[in-house]
Amino acid sequence: MPTEQDIRTALGHVRYPGFSRDILSFGLVKSIQINDADVVVELSLATRDPNIPRLIHEQAMDVLKAVPGVGDVRLNFDIKDPPGSAATAADKLGKASIPGVKRVIAVGSGKGGVGKSTVASNLAVALSGSGLRVGLCDCDLYGPSIAHMFGTDERPYQNEEQQIVPIERDGLQLMSMGFLLEDNSPVIVRGPIATRYTQQFLRQVAWHDLDVLVLDLPPGTGDIQLTIVQTVALDGAVIVTTPQEIALIDARKAVAMFQKVNVPILGIIENMSYFLCPSDGQAYHIFGKGGGEKEARRLGVPLLGQIPIEMNVRERADEGHPIAFEDPAKSEASRVFREIAAKLK
Repeated sequence: MPTEQDIRTALGHVRYPGFSRDILSFGLVKSIQINDADVVVELSLATRDPNIPRLIHEQAMDVLKAVPGVGDVRLNFDIKDPPGSAATAADKLGKASIPGVKRVIAVGSGKGGVGKSTVASNLAVALSGSGLRVGLCDCDLYGPSIAHMFGTDERPYQNEEQQIVPIERDGLQLMSMGFLLEDNSPVIVRGPIATRYTQQFLRQVAWHDLDVLVLDLPPGTGDIQLTIVQTVALDGAVIVTTPQEIALIDARKAVAMFQKVNVPILGIIENMSYFLCPSDGQAYHIFGKGGGEKEARRLGVPLLGQIPIEMNVRERADEGHPIAFEDPAKSEASRVFREIAAKLK
């Protein structure tokens, strides 16, 4: 007679359609019942795509029937509407998928080097400046930068409920692996541990009465991103890209990841859009022109804004004072960030 471990080992080979991770690591398998040689597996997943349960069913039946001693196999699916769908929108009103948080917006990109953390930081500042209570969680464990961008090396502490109390800076609540590390200390952890850290940052942090929590995701579509989109009821995602085609190719992968789990794409932000020369007032499109606009049109989502290349953006980040704090009359980048925040508010 097969054991539960035999069944779990077999199910570990069943991949979630479109991803490299298995259904066990996503937490889709809720129970396994074995009666003599017969097996019943209960699965729960959130999707509106009928192909996903069908493909999982086909894979699971194939691997389970190959387990020595297995007789009849039955898979029972509990299929729910995904976070962000119309069916669950009413249920989410007044509730928070993360304790202490009303809305969660993810800022992602398909590749590194497009200024995603700069955008996430300034977006959080601009949203806070519009009158909202805002938190910013740096989900990039391997290359955390939020601590530096806000100019603080404070260490968080635990409260009486054993929750991590976020760092407060300039009216924002912040959490980052950068607050927990000594300078230049690398984070050397494998995927499962990384996802565990991510869950702790989201669910074991004492976020206090936030209107919006901005998640600064790592670049790409790896374990941390997949954990977040599968387990957190995101209200939407913002995609950061540059105008050049090589960045847009990877941005499409990030969009596809969110779409597979029915997370609404709130829009595209084109960073490093152009350089406004101070001497002649001309805009120079160093990395190409119109890429973000074309991609937004192709996806049917808004182009939220085009961030210019400004020396002050880099200088303010290095000083720990993001450019969105600046008077918009003195900084075009600050003005655009505030316009984007108004669209997302």
